[in-house]
Amino acid sequence: MAKLRIGGIWVGVIELELENWTVAMLREEVAKRSNAEGPDSIQLICSGKVLKDDDGTEKLSQLGIKNNAKILASRVSVDEGKSLKNELMAEEERSRRLARVKVAATALSKRHVDGSLPIEDFNIELENQGGQKVQLGTETDQRAVMMGLMLHENAKNLIRRQLYQDALEVLTMGEEAFSLCDPKVLEVRHSFLDLKKFIDNVPILQIDMVWCYFLLQDISWLSVAGIRLEKAREGLERCHGKDFSRIRLLQAGCQPELALHLRLELLEGVVAYHTGQFDKSRKALTSAQAKFSQLQVPDEALSHVMSMGFKERDARRALRLNNQDIGSAVDFLFEEKAKRAKKREDDIRHRMEIMEQKQYGVTPLKKAVNLEKLTELVAIGFEKNLAAEALRRNENDFQKALDDLTNPETNSVMQLDIEARTRKRKQRSADARIEELVSMGFDRSRVVAAVLDGETMEQTMSRLLSESGLLPTVDANSYGNPASEPNNANPDSLSNNNTVEGTSTAGEEERDAEMEDELARDIENADALSDYDIEVTKEGEAIIKYLTLLASTEKNNY
Repeated sequence: MAKLRIGGIWVGVIELELENWTVAMLREEVAKRSNAEGPDSIQLICSGKVLKDDDGTEKLSQLGIKNNAKILASRVSVDEGKSLKNELMAEEERSRRLARVKVAATALSKRHVDGSLPIEDFNIELENQGGQKVQLGTETDQRAVMMGLMLHENAKNLIRRQLYQDALEVLTMGEEAFSLCDPKVLEVRHSFLDLKKFIDNVPILQIDMVWCYFLLQDISWLSVAGIRLEKAREGLERCHGKDFSRIRLLQAGCQPELALHLRLELLEGVVAYHTGQFDKSRKALTSAQAKFSQLQVPDEALSHVMSMGFKERDARRALRLNNQDIGSAVDFLFEEKAKRAKKREDDIRHRMEIMEQKQYGVTPLKKAVNLEKLTELVAIGFEKNLAAEALRRNENDFQKALDDLTNPETNSVMQLDIEARTRKRKQRSADARIEELVSMGFDRSRVVAAVLDGETMEQTMSRLLSESGLLPTVDANSYGNPASEPNNANPDSLSNNNTVEGTSTAGEEERDAEMEDELARDIENADALSDYDIEVTKEGEAIIKYLTLLASTEKNNY
């Protein structure tokens, strides 16, 4: 038996078994001895930490509590106790979610950079403006950039949902990811949908972090905020040019940078005000106010663009990004529409490519067959499945695959292997179809005979029904269940059975599909201008507030 020394609302010693007692049991015992309203009204603190129930199964010994430990017991109202418990549970859930975000971003970036066969029906790539895949530095560099971009997109989504503390945590993760990349690689701008000449993702991330400080009204970050804004300004001037000429050239003449620079100048003005640099603050805020005025969309121009069939949000965005010029805004909207159509076509093509890769299986190191190299081999004259097998066996080494294809002995062995796997896939498909039909009540011998004739599912069922003249005995647990119906496509195209015997895909490893899908949706909803597409209402209110504070301060100084 161990002894715990209790102080506070009840003073005494409680003897118990640390290996068997939980926090809930101890709280209930203290409540009983102190005549409290109930265990929810008791708060226990040991070594400066509040003892929490967690899932209610952890024993006191597992929490590090030892014999003769001193525990402070205090009384809180039942409602306050429940509120505290709920807050602790919410904080734990938040911490778990943030950990999931980091793990999911790490897994996605690893899978989509190292050439692994995608588990999903999409592939995440860094592309240039022509839609061509771009290789950036080493695999580590690519993974770091991709992870940083994913986390930044997720953080922006959290900001839109006003979850500023969570956004700040995710932005910090993004900053860490970018720091793992060679600085020379960060001299180009990256996006999942576009790639510019100079990177501004990192300085924009710095601005977003300071924006979260501001929205949280956390003045303790003041000194850090100033440093971050200095880095952001240096980065943006390097990327955009001091006169913005570089970014306007890259964006075909439109002016996307105004809202972003407005936010930067506002934050610089706020930091300067709180550090007593009033002249600097006024200069920054006045410049921000001028940009705010430029971004106000005239009602007449908005109505004109909307009359051409565009939605209000799209029309307002186009005018804001094009300095309120109606002609440029309309051209911009048509170009955006064409880009979205092309992206849909590209997405369909990518999904088809992934389906094709899944047919070929994975290499010994679980990589997907390289379709570009496969196309080259097919162009030479080799049969596609055979060329894919050669690449799969040789880890996508083009020359080794070519050697195997031109070697009569290895070529023959590969053909025999392909034929054997095709027979196995067909047999598995036939077995699945037979079991499905038998479960519907058809006679097994008739089913086997029909399936072996190579008919489709509909043809087989029609034949069996006509032969018997009766409906089958229906198993209510299987008939009509879409998940149990076999695929009627050619058995050779069944993706579930297309991996090479003795190999496995990345899908077998444990993954957080829900969180990975959330990150993928954030990427899907982004575009090349999403960093600059800022609704500046909050910024306008803050500019007025701090200019008023400045005027008041200057008046008091005279």
